[in-house]
Amino acid sequence: MVTINIDGRDLQAQEGQTILQVATENGIDIPTLCHHEAIEPYGACRLCIVEITRGRRTRIVTSCLYPVEEGLKVQTNSLRVMQNRKMLVELLLARCSKNKVIRELASQLGIEQPIIKPEFLEEEDCMVCGLCVRACEQVVGASAISLVNRGITKEPASPFLEPARDCIGCGSCFYICPTNAIKMEDKGDIRYIYNWKVEFKLKKCKVCGNYWAPEKQLEYIRKKWNLPDDFFDICPTCK
Repeated sequence: MVTINIDGRDLQAQEGQTILQVATENGIDIPTLCHHEAIEPYGACRLCIVEITRGRRTRIVTSCLYPVEEGLKVQTNSLRVMQNRKMLVELLLARCSKNKVIRELASQLGIEQPIIKPEFLEEEDCMVCGLCVRACEQVVGASAISLVNRGITKEPASPFLEPARDCIGCGSCFYICPTNAIKMEDKGDIRYIYNWKVEFKLKKCKVCGNYWAPEKQLEYIRKKWNLPDDFFDICPTCK
């Protein structure tokens, strides 16, 4: 165990934990968009920055990546932190000025109007945090999408911008996206994920008759865990 100080509070932490993990466990709010407990931290959005002090040295770090240390002092809302955090949100607004999630975050930080949007930036919902890509790779194991291009054209996409052949239609990318940039819809017995240009036939429950999951996803799980052929004939609700 190590002792660190966050915003004037001495807190006990396990070695190997990050500042963000310790703060969250103790009810200290640090904003973040690209962090999820099931995914390895990446530090893409930078919103979780904090100011740390070690001896006489003070600097800004991303709390989702920085491991705790004995005697570490952390400020989550210092003047320096807030100035940098506001700048980061203003940059997000320049790219995603119509996105509800980004606008609400900006309002919480006292940013009422977005900065002037450069002409070379197209209006986007995606903030390129990479959560969808990392969830597909680390949790699902499909690696159906990746981050492509560089600079302002960087985006998550399927290979060669063609329909994602390895996508199983699970929707993990849709559910984990912090800004609702992934567009998915179930219509009748078909699921559409528009970003990756794919569609999937949904499995029909033999008891209630409801369509409840993509057949390709269920077959992927069945083979991975060597389950019986009829294991998914009945939906979880009816089971």
